[in-house]
Order: sequence, then structure tokens, then C-alpha cells
Amino acid sequence: MSKLQYDNSGIDPVMNASTNPHFSDMLDAPKRRQFLKGSLAAAVATVFGGGLAGCQSDEQPVLAPSDLIKAETVPPLLQFTPIATNRLDTITVPAGYKARAFLPMGTPLTGSLPVYKDGGLNTGAEMEQQVGAHHDGMHFFPIDGRSGGNSSSEGLLVFNHEYIDPELMHANGPTAAPRPADEVRKEVAAHGVSVAHIKKDAQGQFQLVQGSPLNRRITAATPMELSGPVRGHAKVITAYSKDGTRTRGTLNNCGNGYTPWGTYLTAEENWAGYFMNADATQPREHKRYGVPSKAGRYAWETADNAADQYRRFDATSYGADASADYRNEPNTFGWIVEIDPYNPDSTPQKRTALGRFGHECIAFAPVVEGQPVVVYSGDDATFEYIYKFVSRQPYHKATAGGHLLNDGTLYVAKFNNDGSGVWLPLDLSDSGFVAKAQLAGVTFTDQADVLINTRLAADIAGATKMDRPEWVTTHPKTGEVYFTLTNNTARKAEQVDAANPRASNATGHIIRWREQGVAQALSFNWDIFLLAGDVGTATPGTSLTLTADNHLASPDGLKFDANGLLWIQTDMSGSQQASGPYGNNQMLLADPVTRTVKRFLVGPVDCEITGITFTPDMKTLFINVQHPGDRSTPSKLTSHWPANDAVSRPRSATVIITRDDGGVIGQ
Repeated sequence: MSKLQYDNSGIDPVMNASTNPHFSDMLDAPKRRQFLKGSLAAAVATVFGGGLAGCQSDEQPVLAPSDLIKAETVPPLLQFTPIATNRLDTITVPAGYKARAFLPMGTPLTGSLPVYKDGGLNTGAEMEQQVGAHHDGMHFFPIDGRSGGNSSSEGLLVFNHEYIDPELMHANGPTAAPRPADEVRKEVAAHGVSVAHIKKDAQGQFQLVQGSPLNRRITAATPMELSGPVRGHAKVITAYSKDGTRTRGTLNNCGNGYTPWGTYLTAEENWAGYFMNADATQPREHKRYGVPSKAGRYAWETADNAADQYRRFDATSYGADASADYRNEPNTFGWIVEIDPYNPDSTPQKRTALGRFGHECIAFAPVVEGQPVVVYSGDDATFEYIYKFVSRQPYHKATAGGHLLNDGTLYVAKFNNDGSGVWLPLDLSDSGFVAKAQLAGVTFTDQADVLINTRLAADIAGATKMDRPEWVTTHPKTGEVYFTLTNNTARKAEQVDAANPRASNATGHIIRWREQGVAQALSFNWDIFLLAGDVGTATPGTSLTLTADNHLASPDGLKFDANGLLWIQTDMSGSQQASGPYGNNQMLLADPVTRTVKRFLVGPVDCEITGITFTPDMKTLFINVQHPGDRSTPSKLTSHWPANDAVSRPRSATVIITRDDGGVIGQ
């Protein structure tokens, strides 16, 4: 049978055509010439060396972000011996640790608990009851968390399923369009989120509690509510929801977050490619996000049973108005989705006040009683932006809930060349933003229109174009924010700026900042924590030079643990893994005070290392291995993980990591 041709790169095309200034545009001509012809490292060292010098005033001296945590007492961790890079088809961890694969794709989870059949033989109906594909962001919720407990022996492990490998999902790979309806059903079901009730057995090993009513699959077909400013807007009316209040499913769930009130947040990242719109002129809310004009990524819209739930991926205008077709269906994606893991009957909520873009991840600043909640998120596409949401209402532990995410102000970041930065409001109640929109000749009908077109609003505001903002994490005590900028080979020499200091940036970096005062402040100071690269790569203005113990490329997943140590996960391309100096994708552990970095884990062949969470006692670490063997075909497998035999197809899976002596992870 003929095979489906699809784009499964996982990276959206460059869609930012704005003329927002780069660092070189902000310098006068002589300084620009000096910057471009001189040593870039020296120029960056001038910006970052010593204390940051931006936004100085008599009232408050400007400090480097690391000054916040130098006084913190860091436990005697990082005592493990770092491991070497490798290209083994297994999980490698330091001496004194062990790793065990857990809950691979296809694990029976709900309903009739259908068993996994190797070779792509499960049906769509069975996939709806099994753990999905391409595990990604993840969080452990103690089983007694709602009552204030912190159990480390039983809980709900909630994890994302980002996308699929159609070549391995079906016995002979995907069928060309028109797609068989059950193939499409299976692929739709493999996306979304799994909620798994897990508990330690008599030997202290976590096991799935099969038959638990808390086990749940949320897929690309699960009914969901639109909440916040966009709810009921004309641009989200569809044939399925004629009042614009509902949609079906969540797509391309990459990174994640969790709320102070105990719910899970999943991020919709590269969702635009799942749709198609053949209209002669696409609306800006499709074009700016890269909705293709021909077939969707997996051609779901061509399912041969013509079911409504699959036809909705064709956003072409067919009817007399939006209520008669799915021209607005893409506008119901690109959001942060809140899920209550403790209530399997709850309806997921798409929190539209947080903006619509390619959300990679989301993280809260430490909450303060009586102050607004502050949430950070990034748009994982080339030359896109970093955002911050500040709630209108203050946080009170006794009454906190998802309503706090329905009303507030969304900001976008501008990183200045002197190490200072500002948050620019994307809000029609702000006269400055309105003036910029008028100057650009852009009209927004209301605030919901701004949020549906968040990327356009950020263009207008004048935000800094970043090198693919991916995961974000905040220090649990100081609130200092760290962000991975995975890579950007499209950046030219004349486009480098202080926050993105390398042209053709194939290896990425990590940026960090400190808000000026409270988390909701509108200015901050920043520096670069780490420039990724091969052995010998130095981060200017610091003592950090990478060695064989910690060289890395394409930092992606990022997470502070309760001890204030920073876990860094990588997502190198297949070519970087196959022929570069880095081996397979890996995970490292860093001390943000001393900048000590050690390699802690190396994954199997062709995988991405992603998703990270801990039990409250810090004695169990969960990470995810996504798409091992992703260069495989049904007839040529490049990996057999986690089965580790010679015949099984590779499967994404969670990995449980513990110490042999039962101690705290990271020692």
C-alpha cells in the first residue's frame, strides 16, 4: 500500500516576519561595526561580566541573578561521579543508581485493559484505553495531596503524549490519504495526557494500580471547555460549538506545569500543522501560526468514514458562516489546558488568558499570600517570544483555583543589551500597546482577539526574538527564572543580540533573570547561565567552561528540584546524536550558585530525554524517554528499547530512578 508522507520534524516553520529590533539594530553604527568584527565572546563578557549594570537607581542596586542565591545553603549534593557520553541502546546512570522502564506506550490503563500488541497491531479503540505515545512533560501528585499530605509511596503520575511515529504505530506504517478511519482513531487516541494511579508494592517498587477509577486517558478527542476572555468569542464558533464555549481534544502536548492548588497544566505546542486551510486567503490567526494550505501533518481530515471529529481538521471555509464548518477550529488550540487529576469526571479547561501560541512549558513563580499569581511560558518556534501572565485577583490559599488564570494581564519580554529587561503588556487597556497597534495599522476587535493573535500582538509590542524558548523553571526559594533556548540555526551574524549571542546557534543556551522586587514587577535583570556546546565552550563572564563531564547540545527540559539544584535535559536532532561529539540525548545536574554541571544520565538510541518530576521525599525521580529509535521503519529498527531484545519495536516510556541505598536523588 502507498505510504503517507508527513512532516514529523517536531519544529514549526519560521513564521515570525516582524521587524522587531535585534541587538545590532540598537547600536549606533561605530559600535555595531566594532561588535560584529570583534570577538563576540569579548562583547558578551562586557555585557555579562561582574554585576549586571542595567536599570541602576539610587533606591535599588542592580545585582546579577546569582546574587539572590549565593546566601542559600545548598545541601551536599552533586557527589555522584559524572558519566561519559555514549550511544548505547539503554539508560545509563551513575554508579549507585538504578533505572527502570515504567508505563511504556500501550500499557493497559482504563476500560477493558487491552494488552499491548507489538508490531502496531492494536486498534484505535484499544489505544483509547492504553497509555499514549511520545511521553513528555510530567508531574507526580501525592495521593493525599488534596488534604495537605505529601505521600511518596502512592500518587497520580500525570504525563503528556506529544506526537506519534506513524511508521511504527501501524503494522506496515501509515496508509496514504484517504486515511483508514481506524488508523486515524488510533493516532488521535495516542495524543493527549495519561493519569496513572501508582503505588509502591511490598518490595518498594512503584506499580500501576490497575482498575483504579483515577486512571484516565485524555486524548485529542476529549471534550473540553474554553475558559477566560476567549470563551464565546466569534472566532472560536464552530459547527461543534455554535456558542464558542467548547472544543474537542488537546494536541502536541509538550511541556507541562502544575498549579499551587493541585492541578495539572499541559502545554499545546506545535498544534498548527495538524490542520489545513485551503482558503485563498488565510486569516492572520492561521497564517501567523503556520497552518498549512494543503494536507495536515497526518492527514486526519481525510479519514475515509468522513466522521465529524476528523473532518474538523480541515479549516477551509465551506459553510455560510463559522457555525456551519470548522474554519475556527485551529483557534481552539494553542492554549494551556488545566486538568484536575483527582477528579476523573472533570472537564479540562483551556485557559485562554495565558495566550495562544506554541506553548512549550509553563511554570509559576513562588506564590505569595495576598499577591497575584505569576506564570511564565515560552513559544517554542524559531525567533518567537517569552511571556508572563499576572493574575488580576490575588492568591489566597483557602480559595485559590483555576479562576485565577481567567483574568489578568499577559506580557511579553524585551531583553535589553545592558542586562536589563522589561515586560511589555499585550492589553487593549494599555495606551502604549494601543498606540503601537495603531502605528502598525493593526486592529483588534477586543482583548479576546489580542489573545487569539498573541504572536501578532507580541510583534507589535516589540518583544525580543529568541532562539526557540522551550522549558522554564523557577527557583523554589528565590523565584529566579531559568529558560532553555534550545537552538536557532537560522540566526545570522547581523541578527545576534545580547540574549541570543551566537549566529547559527546549533547548540543553544540557558538564560535566567531576576524580577526587580516582586514577581509581578515589570522590569528584570538577566544573564546567560550556560552556553551549550562541545568541550571547551565557555560562558563569557563566568568560570564555566564545558568539559567531557558536561558538554551538551540543545538544552530543552529544565527543572529545579526541592534542594535548589537544576536538572537539564537535551533534545538533540538525530543527526547531532548520530555523528556529533555528544552521543545520545542526556540529562545533567547543575548547581546554579557555583555553576558546577555534571552529566547524570544518557538515554537510548535516537530518543529525547524529557519530563521530570520527583516524589516529595526526593528519593524517586521520574523522567521520560520519548521516541527511542525515531529513525526506524517497520523493516529496520534503530532501537529496541525498552524491551532490549532483538525484535520489539521501540516505545516511549517513563523511567524510574532511585539510589541503591534509598537516599536522596542527586547525591
